[in-house]
Amino acid sequence: MVPLSQTSTDEDDYINEIVGLKTQFDIFRFLKRVTEAYRSRAFMVLNLPPITSLDLQGSTVITSWPAELLALYDQEALMVNSPVLRRLRTSTRPFFYDMSRETWSRDDGKSALVTGLFERFRMIRGAYFPTHEASGLRGAVSFAGDREPFSAAEMRELCYIAIHVFDRLAEIRNLDTRMTDSLTDREIDCLNWTAAGKTSAEIAEILALSEHTVNHYLNRATKKLDTVNRTQAVAKALRIGLIK
Repeated sequence: MVPLSQTSTDEDDYINEIVGLKTQFDIFRFLKRVTEAYRSRAFMVLNLPPITSLDLQGSTVITSWPAELLALYDQEALMVNSPVLRRLRTSTRPFFYDMSRETWSRDDGKSALVTGLFERFRMIRGAYFPTHEASGLRGAVSFAGDREPFSAAEMRELCYIAIHVFDRLAEIRNLDTRMTDSLTDREIDCLNWTAAGKTSAEIAEILALSEHTVNHYLNRATKKLDTVNRTQAVAKALRIGLIK
């Protein structure tokens, strides 16, 4: 993948690729490619947190930020008084930021701490693209690194990508919710025990069912989750929080 400004690829091809993404992990891999193509280091998709929220990780949908950076950010409560989040709450226009510039200083005395932290991970500059889904939920997609500011063309392209990615994530979440609602308690029980390493015969004994009935429940759960076998069904059920 290369930036749109460097290729003749039609924008419809980009839409078709995003529409074809089936899972959050597909979108993660897609955004990793976009991040590299635009010479950035990390991306983040987040739901706009309430003003009282102190936890950035809780508002993050998917991200390639280093885990240590996220942990330190929340440990220092840096979301409070964040000029980036303040801008996202008051404007729907995309913007480029540079944490080393005075215009992005904080009013809580933590400017040097934030700058040093993001310099350590080479993510001092980047851009945010405000987004929203059909339900009205607001969010944003960001790309961060230490490159020079994005060009006007790159900002337009990344804004285009961000809008469609956020919409597709919402569609995937809605599909996952419908799948969760459609599974019966017995199907979920069978998935849980399969995830615990039990065979159909062992599950049948635990649940006082026949082995044939257990296989029936697992096959039905596999179809409802749009997977090809019970291993994939368990993996998807774990990913969407259906089982733990």
